[in-house]
Amino acid sequence: MPESITPRKLDQTSLRLDCAAEVEKISRSLRETLGIFRRRGLVVALSGGIDSSVTAALCVNALGPKRVFGIHMPERDSSPDTLQLSQSISDTFGFDSTVEEITPLLAAAGCYRRQEAAVQLAIPEYTSEWKSKMVLRSAIETKGFNYFQVVAQAPDGRTVEKRLSSEAYLGILAATNFKQRVRKMMEYYHADRLNYAVTGTPNRLEYDQGFFVKLGDGAADVKPIAHLYKSQVYQLAEFLGIPETVRSRPPTTDTYSLPQGQDEFYFALPYRELDLCLYGKNNGIAIEEVANAIGRTVDQVKEVWSDIERKRDATLYLHLKPRLVEEVPEIRIP
Repeated sequence: MPESITPRKLDQTSLRLDCAAEVEKISRSLRETLGIFRRRGLVVALSGGIDSSVTAALCVNALGPKRVFGIHMPERDSSPDTLQLSQSISDTFGFDSTVEEITPLLAAAGCYRRQEAAVQLAIPEYTSEWKSKMVLRSAIETKGFNYFQVVAQAPDGRTVEKRLSSEAYLGILAATNFKQRVRKMMEYYHADRLNYAVTGTPNRLEYDQGFFVKLGDGAADVKPIAHLYKSQVYQLAEFLGIPETVRSRPPTTDTYSLPQGQDEFYFALPYRELDLCLYGKNNGIAIEEVANAIGRTVDQVKEVWSDIERKRDATLYLHLKPRLVEEVPEIRIP
């Protein structure tokens, strides 16, 4: 369904926010939500990325620092600067936080062992001494269809790239999903002990395109920025005073042992271009106008729009509630 405002000309200014008004709207909603939930405050998992940082700042704006609690959850494959960046947010905005090192939990669940076995389906010589990541080869590059490769680096620096079979891809994905689910378990532990609610941190691109793990980072009591395009999240970051070191960090999954950008793993384009493609599609803007705005061909934008629809279809399951055999009347929300 088209959104309410269609720009005269599509460019980055089309997504410009009235940041003060947006912060007040979100803050008011967060306070109302806590009243409905009968919870005292909000828990935020901090990754050192822009989305969790802005979410935390919005929570502090809504409730004050004494009613916000942050959790830093590094593991062995996290970027070396992740913890420093995430702690800069709790320090900047003055709320309490704790560090939960989740590597032992992940190892006990077999996360790393299972991931290694799945990579070996594509690269038999792969061992725990290697580093790796999954990379999406998008239809824009391949001129036909999307597929995933594993990129692995041997201890001697040699790099190996192999296309993944469905079994290998699903095995790697299933193993790495332990990370998001263990983190969410920690978030709810702290929320339960504090009588707080849990925030989710997806932006609109991630929410719309299913870039989250069901009952992992997709689980939350409230998702304050799910209606905002990534470009708009960056606008709020500057307005709210997020440190420059966080604002200048490229979007990353921070999931694999090799550095990996979000556009490598999941999205067909960098977020600034994909924001405009999604906005244009949502608003019924002519494909020629979208192509001109992002400096791509009409055929490339057609492929991006097709990829948007494919991802919506493929990830519908992630958004759905559990199915019941018979409908049970739901509790009325005030």
